Amino acid sequence: TITLGTLQMAAIMRVQRSSMLEVLQQEYVQLARAYGVRERTILRKHAFRNAQLPVITIVGLQITTALGGSVLTETVFNINGMGRLIITAINNQDYPLIMGTTLFFGVMFVIGVIVTDLSYAYIDPRVTYDEVD
Repeated sequence: TITLGTLQMAAIMRVQRSSMLEVLQQEYVQLARAYGVRERTILRKHAFRNAQLPVITIVGLQITTALGGSVLTETVFNINGMGRLIITAINNQDYPLIMGTTLFFGVMFVIGVIVTDLSYAYIDPRVTYDEVD
């Protein structure tokens, strides 16, 4: 977990920081400060929530990195899991198992993208998936 998460955590934290710095320079944050709103409230309710859209995008894209990284990590550290299973299937030329694990990784990727898209609408109410007439 540490091996898979360290690189991804660094990228997510970098995007989070730059996104927060960008949002904190927006006019509505400066206006809230001018009205005397506490800094904690500004950070939590105004800035942090609006800074999450780029972070959600990065997390959604890094699902593929985590899936691919699990294959390498499980092979290097000799851990039994889906990554090691697909490598063993490739070495044994077990085509049904290769197709099954590839299908599983593909389904996990699609589910991750769908969850990312749905979380956009949850975080930002301006994003809707209603049909436009």
